[in-house]
Amino acid sequence: MVDIMQPGLTEGNLTVTIGIIVVLTIISERFKVLDRLGIYAAAALGLVVGGLGHWTWLLILLGFLASAHKATKWRFDEKTAKGLSESIDGHRSWGNVVANGGLPGLVAILAFMLDDHENGIWVFSAAVAVAASDTFASEIGCLDDRVRMITTMKKCEAGVNGGFSPNGQLAAAAGSIIIAALTFIAEPSLELAGMVALLGWLGCQVDSVLGAVLENRGLMTKGTVNAAAITSGILIMWIYLGSPHL
Repeated sequence: MVDIMQPGLTEGNLTVTIGIIVVLTIISERFKVLDRLGIYAAAALGLVVGGLGHWTWLLILLGFLASAHKATKWRFDEKTAKGLSESIDGHRSWGNVVANGGLPGLVAILAFMLDDHENGIWVFSAAVAVAASDTFASEIGCLDDRVRMITTMKKCEAGVNGGFSPNGQLAAAAGSIIIAALTFIAEPSLELAGMVALLGWLGCQVDSVLGAVLENRGLMTKGTVNAAAITSGILIMWIYLGSPHL
């Protein structure tokens, strides 16, 4: 009987991974979760994450994709009218897939190379949690008028780099908790799942600080700020796990 719980390039894992990707492609096309290039990028990323990591990792990533799509669609017309939407038509593109999934994909590659999926899933989930937290904060918090600059606490306009709001903070926590909960289902550890939730939210704050201090001055781009925030989650979780393989 094929063992589907073994990670990496095993028959069982690859079979389930490919099956999930096929379903993902059909659902994305049917419900317009991603545009065409976004679907191709997600399929390629799925092969890396599921094939080199584990299919449960892919489900965690898909949980982020589905919840991010809902957050993007939330009061979309209102966000578009105010110029606050990060999507032109409510669909996520290949750029979003790469920006949010590139570093988690790299974690899956490293976990495979080091043959350490036990620690890898938590580092991977911390990276996804940061991406989810930031996405939820941006898509939901942008409609909260109670915005303040994170570095000065002075009032500022919605959508400004470094701005945060009460609703945005709650949304950031919700996005992170969703990823932590999905990871807990795959690998039950209340301590580490709690750490995933915390790091996701903290990573969102790192994103805001970098946006306020560096992006607003033209010293970083949105993409590099996102990457730095996700990297902070990766590194802190790695350190928390005892800096394995150092």
